Amino acid sequence: MSHTTKQLRKAARIILIGAPGVGKGTQSERLLARFPQLVSISSGDLLRENVRRRTPLGLEAEAAMQSGNLVPDSMILNLISDDMKSKGWLLPPRTSSVQPTASSSSSSLADTSSSHSIDSSASFILDGFPRTATQAATLDSLVPVNFVVHLITPPSVILARIASRWVHEPSGRVYNTDFHPPKVPGKDDVTGEPLTQREDDSLETWKQRLRKFEETSKSLLEHYDRQRCLFRAEGNSSDEISPKLFAEVERRFC
Repeated sequence: MSHTTKQLRKAARIILIGAPGVGKGTQSERLLARFPQLVSISSGDLLRENVRRRTPLGLEAEAAMQSGNLVPDSMILNLISDDMKSKGWLLPPRTSSVQPTASSSSSSLADTSSSHSIDSSASFILDGFPRTATQAATLDSLVPVNFVVHLITPPSVILARIASRWVHEPSGRVYNTDFHPPKVPGKDDVTGEPLTQREDDSLETWKQRLRKFEETSKSLLEHYDRQRCLFRAEGNSSDEISPKLFAEVERRFC
C-alpha cells in the first residue's frame, strides 16, 4: 500500500459497515495512516476504559453487563459524547463555556444533543456503533455521520480466509495457510507448539454472526442510503478495496 499521507479539507465523519471478517479493522488502520487528521473512536474501547477508570458511566455500564443486560444505546451514546467533549469537539451550548461535569454526563442525551454543536474540523472513524438504524438515528442528533462505507467481500472468500487462519494461543501469533503459513504445518514457528483455530473462527459461529449482521445491517444501510452518504466498496481482499476507499475519501473530503 502507498504510504503517502493526505490532508483533509473538510471534516470526514466515517463509519465502516461490513460482514464479520471482511477487514473493517484493516481498512480503518489504513485510513488512519493515510489521513492523519482522522481519529479512531471505538465504542468498545471507551466502554472498557470507563469501566477500568470507575467513572460514573463506567459503573452504570458495568452494572448493566453484570446483570446480563446489553449496555443501552443511550449509555454508549453518552460515552461517545463525553469522549468528543474531552477532545474539545462538542462545543457547549451557545454562550456558556462551562464543561458538563462527569456526573451530569449520564443524564439522557436528549437534553444535550440539541444544544451542542460539533467542531467543524472533527474528523473520525467511529467503530462499533451504530449497528442498527435506531442507533444511527440517535447518533444523527449528536453528530451527523457524512461518509458510510459498506465493505463487501463475497462470503465464500471470507469463509476460505477464516478456514485457513490458525493461532498459537499462548503468544497470539496468527498464521494463514494461504499467505502466511507456519514453517512446519500445524506448528508455531517459535516454540514448535501446536496451532489451533479460534472458537469464533469456526464456520458455524461465523455463519451465525453473518446472519445476525445481515438482519441488523439492512435497515442501517437504508438509513444512510437515504441520507446519500453511503458508498459501496467491493473486492476480494483488503488490498483490492483500499485504493477504491482512498480515492472516494479524497474525492469527497480533500
